[in-house]
Amino acid sequence: MTSLAMDLARWAVDLQPTTEDLALADRSLLDTVAVTVAGTGHPIAELAAQLPEAGRWAVLGHVLDFDDLHMGSTTHVSVVCVPTVLSVGGGARDFLVAAGVMSRLGRALGWSHYSSGWHATCTAGAPAAAAGAASALGLDADGVARAMALAVPAAGGVQRAFGTSAKSLQVGFAADAGVRAARLAAAGATADLTALEQWLDLLRGDPSLVDTSGAAVPGGLAIKVHPCCYALQRPISAVRELRAGLAADDVERVVLRTPAGTLQPLIHARPATGLEGKFSLEYSVAATVLDDRPGFASFTDEAVRRPEAQALVERVRVEPTEGGDWLLAGVLDVEVALRDGSVRSTTLDLPPGSPTRPPTAADMAAKVADCAGERAGRLLAMTWDDAADVVREVVAGRPPAAPVPAGAAAQASPQP
Repeated sequence: MTSLAMDLARWAVDLQPTTEDLALADRSLLDTVAVTVAGTGHPIAELAAQLPEAGRWAVLGHVLDFDDLHMGSTTHVSVVCVPTVLSVGGGARDFLVAAGVMSRLGRALGWSHYSSGWHATCTAGAPAAAAGAASALGLDADGVARAMALAVPAAGGVQRAFGTSAKSLQVGFAADAGVRAARLAAAGATADLTALEQWLDLLRGDPSLVDTSGAAVPGGLAIKVHPCCYALQRPISAVRELRAGLAADDVERVVLRTPAGTLQPLIHARPATGLEGKFSLEYSVAATVLDDRPGFASFTDEAVRRPEAQALVERVRVEPTEGGDWLLAGVLDVEVALRDGSVRSTTLDLPPGSPTRPPTAADMAAKVADCAGERAGRLLAMTWDDAADVVREVVAGRPPAAPVPAGAAAQASPQP
């Protein structure tokens, strides 16, 4: 009887990427390296320097919460898979192996896994990183399967880390564990391949949901427009539709109605730091009213503590509706009541950047410019062949801080 690990490993070895698969891989490479460049200016870079390359790069790529998301599994796929593959000399096909395993394991874990408090990026990420690294190292199906089984002890992470250094660090741990497991498998380490199935069973996942047919990454990946939790992309987009001509003092209150499940990661109603602000629905509304297009400068400690932002936070009311089995379940209703007695309202289902509303080439170029500043041209020209050298150069050289995006509040200081 075959095992889940071997089924996934055989899929990985036999994968023949389509043109669409490779286009996704190229976009993921550009997006991930861009947010990694931006992350080198964050204070966590000193902590991340204690990790090997894959882990260090994953931490830097995740700390600003600007990396992409696989919505079907609620996992940040590329920030685990791109650093892992680049660090061991892999390319687009190896990335697609890792991303395909991660998206499929994440779906098998299901929304209940995420909603119960697990950080699915880390749980699904470690075995997926192992598969991608094993592919890049040229292992056969048995070797890929053993690598995934060897990564099982590292496959964990919790949402209470959100808003702290631990969130991005545990993503780095997943990438690092995958590389370590693959190298051990390459060296001949043995493992019981059914460990992957036992792990999935212990986490109450459903192996029947692992389907190796179709696109390399089923459902595609969502690109973030704003550097914060993906659950905030929709509220920010909706409020931006309503804010034209408004000043903060014009707003009497803002009411948001959304399925309760979409609030799962938004655990900081009254944030005091920039990291906490990235997981605050109330602050995201305030930042959008004040800054129009919340960018890096909107999520510093100083920006979150602005008196005008704190005052607006108190005027935001969240009214959860029933249900919601993923971050963009149902629709979001937003109502802005103004002091003159008028009311503005809108409804939104999917934000810009979601797989059905993909970013244009101009959108990607603008994001890369925001993230990389004077290095943007270098990133736009890179390929899988030289991307690792680009990242090594940037991480060693600590590039200039990214420019403040247009519309950011003048009061906010640049990203540290």
